[in-house]
Parts: sequence; C-alpha cells; structure tokens
Amino acid sequence: MIKIIAFTIFIVFPVFAIEMQPSLFVNTIPMEKDGTMAIGENVENLWEKVGDKHPLLKKEVLTMAYEGYSKMIDEGLIEEGKPLTIIDFDLPSSEQRLWVIDFDNQTLEYASLVAHGRNSGGLHAEKFSNIPESYMSSLGFYLTGETYVGKHGKSLRLDGMEKGINDNARARAIVIHAADYAENSFVKRHGRLGRSLGCPALPSDNFEAIIELIKEKSCLFVHASEPQYRRQSVFIKEWASS
Repeated sequence: MIKIIAFTIFIVFPVFAIEMQPSLFVNTIPMEKDGTMAIGENVENLWEKVGDKHPLLKKEVLTMAYEGYSKMIDEGLIEEGKPLTIIDFDLPSSEQRLWVIDFDNQTLEYASLVAHGRNSGGLHAEKFSNIPESYMSSLGFYLTGETYVGKHGKSLRLDGMEKGINDNARARAIVIHAADYAENSFVKRHGRLGRSLGCPALPSDNFEAIIELIKEKSCLFVHASEPQYRRQSVFIKEWASS
C-alpha cells in the first residue's frame, strides 16, 4: 500500500529557464551499448508492478531514473537493491510528484507532495540553479547521505552527482526535512505548496520513515523536461536529443 505524504524538494544549479512543455517521449526504450534491451526489459518488469499504483508517475520518467540508477550501480556509487526516489517537477506542487520505489520488494512504497525552491516558480517549477543563495531547485541525480537533527528535526543530507548541475548541494546545505508549508492543508488554503530555500521539505506525516528508507547512499532523481539538463547530464545520455 502506498503511504501518501507531502514532500518538498529544492536544489539549485547554474540558472537556466525551463520550457514547460508536454513530454516528447514516444515509448521507445534506450538500448544498452552492446545492443541488448536490458534497461528496457527491467523497466517493463518494474512498470508492471508499480506503474498502475500512482497515475502521475510517467513511464518515461521512470525509464530515465532507472537508467541513471543503473549507472550509479555500475560505478559503485550505490549497491544493487537500494531504493530509488523520483521527483517530477513537470507536475505542479499541488500534486503528488515524489515516489519511492523499494527494489528489494519491487513495490512503490511512498507517493508524496514535494515543494520546489522559492525562486523556481509558484505552482510550477520553471527555473533551476546550482548557485548558492539562488533559492532554486536543481535537477539531476543525487546520492543520499547521512541523517542529523537540525532546526527542522530529523534531516537527510544530499550529494549532487552532476557537475555544474547539482554538485553544490552539500555546500548549499540542501537536505530533506519536514516543513509545515509542505502539508496538504497548505495546498487546500493556497492552491499550491509553500516553497523552500532549496531543500526538499516533506510533510510531517511519515517523513521520518521515508528518510530511514532512503538514507545512506541511495539514488534520488529530480526530473523536469528541460533540454539543457538532458544535454549536460552524464546519466541519461540516451535522452539528450529529446
């Protein structure tokens, strides 16, 4: 059963505006360099188990996330079977746009609201940055780090894995934590979530359980249909021309 919560994410990288547009994905699955369809086959198998669990999770986003997740395993950054967390900033902050997939059990464990950065936009995230004090979110692949207790309570540090895109995350103190502006009650009052200074802020319900599941070297992928990111990313090369 999916545990529904609200979650805010914010991260920042060199500023470039997003063209908010429908996905250009055409149900083609990127092939491995040796010509096999390993990634595609694995995504198809995973999609059969989690694809109908939450209607807003798009297959193309799952495919990109899995491609980067697999590369992180190949490079020894994470262990096989670690959870995969996906955030899709193509969706408005009023919608659940964060998902945590448990690979050991092949289940969708959480679906959640997640806020974006103050200067990334209002209802939608439209701009992203890696620059300190830009108060924008950053796209790309992250490695989750250690937990600590700060002013927001239990929090989870993040390390950006993409140079020039999100690699300032730790220096900017971009962490996952809970916040009152990430609650569904805030959406009911304002039509959108509140916004952070760049951190992924979660609703108070179950945020500790999510942190416990994804802490200590698991993969987080923050997505938006941003052509410049796709050209720059070393994790999703198959999507560079999309």
